[in-house]
Amino acid sequence: MSAVQQREVHSDEDGMRLDRWFSLHFPQLGFGRLQKLIRNGEVKVDRSKVATNTRLSPGQIVRIPPIDDPGVVKPAKVSSEDAAFIRSLILYEDDDIYVLNKPFGLAVQGGSGTFRHIDGMLKSLPNKKGEAPRLVHRLDRDTSGCLVVAKSHAAASHFGTVFRSRSARKIYWAVVAGNPTPRQGEISCFLGKRKTLDGEQVVVVKNGTPSAQHSMSYYSTTDTASRRFAWVTLKPVTGRTHQLRVHMAQLGTPIINDPRYFNIENWQGAAGLGDGLHLHARRIALPLRSGDRLDVSAPLPPHMQQTFDALGFDAARYDAQSGDPEAGA
Repeated sequence: MSAVQQREVHSDEDGMRLDRWFSLHFPQLGFGRLQKLIRNGEVKVDRSKVATNTRLSPGQIVRIPPIDDPGVVKPAKVSSEDAAFIRSLILYEDDDIYVLNKPFGLAVQGGSGTFRHIDGMLKSLPNKKGEAPRLVHRLDRDTSGCLVVAKSHAAASHFGTVFRSRSARKIYWAVVAGNPTPRQGEISCFLGKRKTLDGEQVVVVKNGTPSAQHSMSYYSTTDTASRRFAWVTLKPVTGRTHQLRVHMAQLGTPIINDPRYFNIENWQGAAGLGDGLHLHARRIALPLRSGDRLDVSAPLPPHMQQTFDALGFDAARYDAQSGDPEAGA
């Protein structure tokens, strides 16, 4: 592009950051080059200078300078393998969202040393406007199950509000060491982070501790295998990092095979148990933009199904749709 352009912000781009708007409309423009154009005042919104994180509103006019540059970054190639893999995970799809069955062990987003993740593979499924699907919420790498992904900025805005307002109903299954006492209840505490030799760990802290965040979950014991194991149904009210894992450890019944929060010394497992964290995002229910309400369930991952079989837990028998642990929610 060798001439200045003036483009109007569309209604479905309300609230979009300027840098993301450029990423959508000019994917060939590298981020470093965009930052330089913005710093030099060559990019303007309604004739005013802006920053890369400026939020746009419908009807605003964006000035786009000539952006031909030999150093621009070319758009990433769309991977048919990634597209096929993501499609194989789809539990539900409509014009606005995908609900994926995230596998155990696959990261949702990239990080240090993480190159294969859901967020990166979503770029292989752009919509008609070229937008890559957007994550609406997160799951830990080793947590499996229902993951909601929006197909457009407008859908992401709607579902982001749904999750922030706690209108989404999330049900998790876990297998824990021991039997919770009482069998059903509420866990409410403040969580903070501390540095360890292998990274950050979430810990229970006192109210008033700097950066402390309140957390709350409901739990119910669905079934037990003697006094050594329990299948627990969990409903997080808040959505803090590692919340359910810390809450179950705080209760004295940590989730089995949790590499960070399993805290029972000299604990012996049982024959036939699966390897890996036993935490699964089983169900999610949320309001759609159409006004309907979606309710989707994800099947158990292989390692948890192996454990269920070994301990005699029957997912089909106890998968109740009306007795979930949400009293007072």
